[in-house]
Amino acid sequence: MEQTEQITIGKIVSAVGLRGEVKVYPYSDRQERFACGAELLLDGRPVRIEAVRFVKNLPILRLDGVADRDGAEALRGRVLSISAGALAPLPDGEWYVRDLIGCEVRDEGGSVLGAIADVLQNGAQDLYEIAAPDGRTFLLPAVEAFVLRVDVSKKRVLVRVPDGLSELSI
Repeated sequence: MEQTEQITIGKIVSAVGLRGEVKVYPYSDRQERFACGAELLLDGRPVRIEAVRFVKNLPILRLDGVADRDGAEALRGRVLSISAGALAPLPDGEWYVRDLIGCEVRDEGGSVLGAIADVLQNGAQDLYEIAAPDGRTFLLPAVEAFVLRVDVSKKRVLVRVPDGLSELSI
């Protein structure tokens, strides 16, 4: 049987109430992934969402087969995923984080600055965490002024780094 790639979209962080609901820390900004009736993978096994509500943008789910607090508590720390085939195509100029991780980062002069180790998402803009060849890491705002071209098929990103930014390490 062929194994399909799974994309983690959230982690169960706690039980809520007495009826088997769980609070999920979402790794996806797409709330529709947690729609009532949707099928997710719980540690790789299919599970259906019977009910959903959001509290402070965190999904509170009641999952099929989980009827009480004890059942919900048993799920703490487990991950919810979807199959990679369920990922929707993104508009031009947007990429999934998983596609950016490992991309080689070069400046306009062709010098290798490192590789994208992580993408930190915050309210203002994403930040690319770049692991430099010398072991340092630095952050680059993922804005049009600094990120000139992204080619995930070749795993390359061309950037313009403001003077001194790459010398700042985290």
